[in-house]
Amino acid sequence: MKELKGACLFGQSGGPTSVINASAAGVFLEALNQKNITRVYGAVHGIRGILHEELIDINQEDPKELEYLKNTPSSALGSVRYKLKDASVDDTDYKRLLEVFKKYDVRYFFYNGGNDSMDTCNKISKYLQQANYECRVIGVPKTIDNDLFGTDHCPGFASAAKYVATSTMEVYLDSHVYDTGLIVVIEVMGRHAGWLTAAASLANLKGCGADLIYLPEVDFDLDKFMADVKAVAAKTNNKAIIVVSEGIHDKDGKFIAEYGKDVAHDSFGHAQLGGVGLFLAGKINAELGVKVRAIELSLLQRCAAHCGSARDIEEAFNAGKMAVKYAISGETDKMVIFERKNQKDYEIEYKLVDLLYAANTEKKVPLEWINKEHNGVNEKFAEYALPLIQGELKFPLEDGLPRFAHLKKVMVQK
Repeated sequence: MKELKGACLFGQSGGPTSVINASAAGVFLEALNQKNITRVYGAVHGIRGILHEELIDINQEDPKELEYLKNTPSSALGSVRYKLKDASVDDTDYKRLLEVFKKYDVRYFFYNGGNDSMDTCNKISKYLQQANYECRVIGVPKTIDNDLFGTDHCPGFASAAKYVATSTMEVYLDSHVYDTGLIVVIEVMGRHAGWLTAAASLANLKGCGADLIYLPEVDFDLDKFMADVKAVAAKTNNKAIIVVSEGIHDKDGKFIAEYGKDVAHDSFGHAQLGGVGLFLAGKINAELGVKVRAIELSLLQRCAAHCGSARDIEEAFNAGKMAVKYAISGETDKMVIFERKNQKDYEIEYKLVDLLYAANTEKKVPLEWINKEHNGVNEKFAEYALPLIQGELKFPLEDGLPRFAHLKKVMVQK
């Protein structure tokens, strides 16, 4: 293996999670200890920060504060949703990126994100290769959607899943205190993959779960939904917990969230969903005349670090650490993945998959894990998800409140 010396650059992209900064800590702390890495930089707001030459000097940060990143939610460096055009169509951004990489002698690049971020990472890696600029590029996985190809699960998913399951249990208890009817519709994130919505089923293991769960992996039929709700309401004196993914759609592919309204789209062309719970709550109220509440977990499900999974934090940190180790060993154009060695006694290995596959393939909940009525999941999901939310969370506090990282964020002089 050829020894490569130079600076390291790390960026965060896409929707934040409660453990994305744990991966940042893994990259930073490992990179600072590598003799071949001459300087460690953080990109402000991902790719856009590199294009604008807005870099943070991580070497000037207190190592203790970098440790606090493990329990700090959101994206400490700032995130971005910026789509790079194909270089064959417009290579303006690529030329600018290469210019910045050369200026700061960046020879190790790590990008932390989901599918779209891995697409960006892959495009940059391929361009640098074509430009004959030696730089080792490794993607660090992140997404509560849990839909990245090649990995058993994604950092961020377990903590969000634990929050969804816990919140479902709490809402269940609260909604059953009165002797009058109350139906609750809980809306969970997930555009095309229902992993996070399915996590509500873990609450059922404790007797405080959902009566009906709907995932985007199968078509949603509004008439059948209403029949399901009426059947449950008839048995429970109009009490029910219903959990739906924001991305449920009809047989024609139209999002239920689009019924009766126009939906905006982001720079990647993704529909900006939300409101499906409120829509369904209105339908239930209109047909059953019973009290209905719609709860949209919204940002809480991805930033609730206080309810995080200790295992998720550890694995997210190790994903960042291993990305650096793999790059130093000569690997490039890859993404770190988790490979589960066995189901009974949980254990994983940190491996790699080509960025090309990670960027363009979406992993969904297996159809055989969804029940025949398409309104719930079976025990296979619990067998998969339960090991991921384990571990005692040791959360640092000050004055009874979370102690988050306080970075200096000293900007590199241009």
